[in-house]
Amino acid sequence: MKRNNLRVVITGASSGIGAATAIAFAREGASLVLGARGKEGLEDVAQRCREAGGHAEVKVVDATDAAAVARFALDARAALGGIDLWFSDVGIGVVGQFAEVPIADHQRVIEANLVSHMNDAHAMLPIFLEQGRGIWVNMISVGGYVTSPYAAAYAASKFGLRGFSAALRGELHDHRDIYVCDVYPTFVDTPGFAHAGNYTGAKLSYPPGVIAPEKVADAVVKLARQPRATTVIGAPAMALKLAELATPVTAVLMKRFMDTWQKRADRTADTTGSLYEPAAGASGVHSGQRPPAQPGQQRNTALLAGAAFTAAAIGVQLWRRRSR
Repeated sequence: MKRNNLRVVITGASSGIGAATAIAFAREGASLVLGARGKEGLEDVAQRCREAGGHAEVKVVDATDAAAVARFALDARAALGGIDLWFSDVGIGVVGQFAEVPIADHQRVIEANLVSHMNDAHAMLPIFLEQGRGIWVNMISVGGYVTSPYAAAYAASKFGLRGFSAALRGELHDHRDIYVCDVYPTFVDTPGFAHAGNYTGAKLSYPPGVIAPEKVADAVVKLARQPRATTVIGAPAMALKLAELATPVTAVLMKRFMDTWQKRADRTADTTGSLYEPAAGASGVHSGQRPPAQPGQQRNTALLAGAAFTAAAIGVQLWRRRSR
């Protein structure tokens, strides 16, 4: 894509990574249509985009509603005169042991994290096919590879989203100018935990080494010029492959870590977060819990993660050999 005058659509744009990415594209002079459930959050981000040098329109849309997304896509195309890049960034989570979380909350996570992205793709693809080109950037997270006890629905949605994206990429293989790009960041300093449902009784907080949402945003902007199937941010890409190989071990280790965390963390009441209603007001880009990690800390975290995944993978291989 050319550097200037990009026409960009972002769903899940009212806070966090979506907001940071909108602002990053605005600095490039892009024209944007921003969609989310919360109007106040969207207006806040749109104003930041205008101040950064871009043009932004907002449209309130619940991405879990397929008909609403279809209308949103047509309105966005009409407003922009075409769509160069569509960034699907809708996502939510609920934390708690599977049986202790209401099944309706699990279902809502699947709808937001998986079905909404499918709705985006279904509405967007006819436009791309008619244009003969376009880039779909699909926010997944390392949760698409690494199992997450205490977040079973989140894990199901992210594993499913990775499979959906791969299937779609296969279908579009012969359309050389239409790209499906997956993004896999580690923990990112966004309002995500404040928006999450929580049935653990423990206050959610980010671990050391959390990365800045602006770093993810820069990676998405780069995909407009250099599309690629997989972009990993915050850890070595090979670590994700090793983590997938080591799933039986990493799942048990994560479960034990979560058990310990739940007992030691500050206490809080159960909440559905913003699963069913958008957060009130403007949430902004960052969580406000901690400053972004310094570059050295990020490298150390990535190295430790890679080492842990490697050790776990070796352990699995040794266990398999002995069991034979």
